[in-house]
Amino acid sequence: MFLNYLKDFSTKKIVKNSLSNVKHSASDKVIKTVGIIFDETYFYEREALVNELITNGIAESDIKILVFKNKIKKNEVFDYPVFSHKDLSWHGTVDKREVREFIAEPFDLLINYYDTEKVALLLVSHLSKASFKVGFASIDKRLNHFMIDTNAENYKVFMDELFKYLKILNKL
Repeated sequence: MFLNYLKDFSTKKIVKNSLSNVKHSASDKVIKTVGIIFDETYFYEREALVNELITNGIAESDIKILVFKNKIKKNEVFDYPVFSHKDLSWHGTVDKREVREFIAEPFDLLINYYDTEKVALLLVSHLSKASFKVGFASIDKRLNHFMIDTNAENYKVFMDELFKYLKILNKL
């Protein structure tokens, strides 16, 4: 327990220090590929959120999902990639292959769908090679290019606002 706290503390310090050096570059690419990082602790409507993306013109094959769980039971089986605190190293890197592949994917849009700061989520969002990152206003402002001020339970409001502003920014 105490070692997990120390690991979280050191990883959070690494992420916060690297966020101070971030320079956001403007991207005028049209959005075709979408990555979504969920925190399954507070939000269970994964399929509904994906369906909102599909109804707004994103192909289902162009949507990739990564889910964070606080604890993964030994015999639990998932049909989507899942990671937890155990997949973080002490040096602010991720050990799990599926997470490294997700981070390396150059998404046109990354949706950081979590409104509570957790070290593992911040790290994966920060390391992602996505060209445009969207998240909640309650998360560190340096992490996302665009922030929406609502909570995770209101996924309809989040998606309506997201697509309204993506159209204004000519990204669709």
